[in-house]
Amino acid sequence: MALPAEVARLIETFERNREDYLHGRYSETQLRREYLDPLFAALGWDVDNTQGYAEAYKDVIHEDAIRIGSATKAPDYCFRVGGTRKFFVEAKAPTVNLKDNAEPAYQVRRYAWSAKLPLSVLTDFEEFAVYDCRVRPAFRERSLGIA
Repeated sequence: MALPAEVARLIETFERNREDYLHGRYSETQLRREYLDPLFAALGWDVDNTQGYAEAYKDVIHEDAIRIGSATKAPDYCFRVGGTRKFFVEAKAPTVNLKDNAEPAYQVRRYAWSAKLPLSVLTDFEEFAVYDCRVRPAFRERSLGIA
C-alpha cells in the first residue's frame, strides 16, 4: 500500500513546523485537530462520523469514558469496529518527551488494561508507541519499555 497523499502532506507540514511545535505553545488539542484527526481519516477511520452512525456504531469515539477504579477517565480516541472497542490512542503535545517520560505510557496502558483491550497507542504525531496491554501496568520510571 502506498503512502496516502494526505499522510505525506501532514508529515511534510509537521516537519516544516517542528521546531515551533517543540518549543512553542502548540497544544495537544491543536495536534489532534490539525494532525491526528486528518491522519486517521486518511487511514480510513470515520473520525468525524460523516456516515451519521448512531453513537453505538461510530468508528471513533473522542474522549470515551472508561472506569478505572472509582474514577472515570477519558482516552483521547477509542477506535471501534462494529461498535466494539479495539484500541485506544492517547495524544500528547509535541513538547512532551514520550521516550523519557514514563507517565504517558503508564496512562494509556492503564486505560487499555482497564478496558480489557490488548493494545494501545501513544503519540505526539512525530512518534508512535504501540503497547501490549494484556498485562496490568505498574508505574516504574525506566521499566515501561518506552519506545
